Amino acid sequence: MPKYYEDKEDDNKACSGVREDLKSCLLQHDCVLKEGKSPRECLKGGVCKALQVSFFECKRSMLDNRSRFRGRKGY
Repeated sequence: MPKYYEDKEDDNKACSGVREDLKSCLLQHDCVLKEGKSPRECLKGGVCKALQVSFFECKRSMLDNRSRFRGRKGY
């Protein structure tokens, strides 16, 4: 469930909602908390994969010329 709220201080950045959700998912996951791994190592293991893919698609849509008409992907 997204935890993004419109009144955050960095909502003028692109894909900030997906970035915030990915960060909170990683920092609250057992891979980071109990195993003591870094978030980067947990991403390679497939943790929070759906948020990682949606963040990638949002960043990629910024470079796509068609997104001027369709809008950015993500939220």
